[in-house]
Amino acid sequence: MRRTGRPHFLVELAFTVALYLAYSRTRRYVPSHRTAALHRASEIWHAEKILHVNIELTLNHAVDRIGWLVVSMNYYYATLHFFVTPAVLIWLYTFRPQYYRAGRTALYIATLLALFGFAFYALAPPRFLPGDGFIDTIVAHHTWGSWGSGHVSTVSNQYAAMPSVHIVWAAWSGLTVAFLAKHTWIRVLGVLYPMATFVVIISTANHFVADAAAGALVLTLGFVIQRVLTGQPAYRREPSLT
Repeated sequence: MRRTGRPHFLVELAFTVALYLAYSRTRRYVPSHRTAALHRASEIWHAEKILHVNIELTLNHAVDRIGWLVVSMNYYYATLHFFVTPAVLIWLYTFRPQYYRAGRTALYIATLLALFGFAFYALAPPRFLPGDGFIDTIVAHHTWGSWGSGHVSTVSNQYAAMPSVHIVWAAWSGLTVAFLAKHTWIRVLGVLYPMATFVVIISTANHFVADAAAGALVLTLGFVIQRVLTGQPAYRREPSLT
């Protein structure tokens, strides 16, 4: 039976903030293993070439030629997930409380699963492979505030690329909006958001296609585990939402 009562806001806020702080600190302090991370990055790049899914370099060089576009993507990568994911959580809590517990449980489980990837499979992003032709767009275009370059890198584990939490959070946000928003145009934005995020993380050489695929898999596991725990799917569109 789905619990439909809205959790107490302050308790839920405290829990969410505590979980995020624990996630951030854990992500920062898990072993980075630079040598192993770079070796794995080369292996993944080689495997993607064999499978003909190696679109990263083409997109990276294409967007790098368009200054305003690549700078916009850099800021998108560095900031947007910090605003969109909490906004969707608040919207879900406020306007779809009957789905909140299940939705946030799937998100939190997926995020925790991602930490296991960071801890046991350190992986360098493509931008750490300049010998293969990748351009670090943030360094090249002097974009302020990236978690991946410059002084900000000291507070972030740069070898925590597998799986892509950008994809985990963007896909969760997009699916939540696509399933539960009333208006068609908002549901369309929900579908487009993770797609745009995928293009951004690949074009800026912050992730491989494999990282994005792993992020999608981790989110799927989050929803599967949530269903096992509750016996019901997290989201189910009702006639009142159409």
